[in-house]
Amino acid sequence: MDRPPAMFIADSLGLDFLNSVATPVDTPVDWLDDGVGLIDWLAQAKLVPAEELDALAARARPGELDKVADQARVLREWFRGFVQEHKGRPLTAKALHELGPLNSVLERDETFRQIVPRRGEQGDGLMLQRMRRWRSAESLLLPIGEAMATFVCEEDFSDVKACEGHNCTMLFADHTRRRARRWCTMAICGNRAKQAAHRSRLKNRQ
Repeated sequence: MDRPPAMFIADSLGLDFLNSVATPVDTPVDWLDDGVGLIDWLAQAKLVPAEELDALAARARPGELDKVADQARVLREWFRGFVQEHKGRPLTAKALHELGPLNSVLERDETFRQIVPRRGEQGDGLMLQRMRRWRSAESLLLPIGEAMATFVCEEDFSDVKACEGHNCTMLFADHTRRRARRWCTMAICGNRAKQAAHRSRLKNRQ
């Protein structure tokens, strides 16, 4: 299917993963509904190098990427329940016993460090960079798990909110100064709310 570009509005890749199924403009979209969608979402999220995605897609057996997309959706909906349960208040160590499914993904990882060129404002040099072995299609779940784990360990769950838009399912981390953010984006749900309020005022005047 033709999908619109994925939406990365949560200010956290772990929450953006949850927002990989949404209803941005009246029509539900699941960016992970098959293997092609998973590859495309990972590319847009910049979680996997493009050359590795191409290589994995080229050597995947028929249906293999679709099965990994199935696993990604199961992981996503488990994580949605966890976040919905804990959002709005600080996460404590007591939540660790609920995180078994995520730790199970993380323990499959195969990473190593390698010296690579460093180029930037400080001139050419060398740097130590963490690399990952992409041995199978299932390894595509690893950077997703890492993004989720980073969110769990580094985000203040008190700042996690659900968009107030009608029928919107998107979540985000509110990092505004006064923690006053209400919408996934002003361009979508914020404007809809303004238009609804305007119509309501006009109706009340009649």
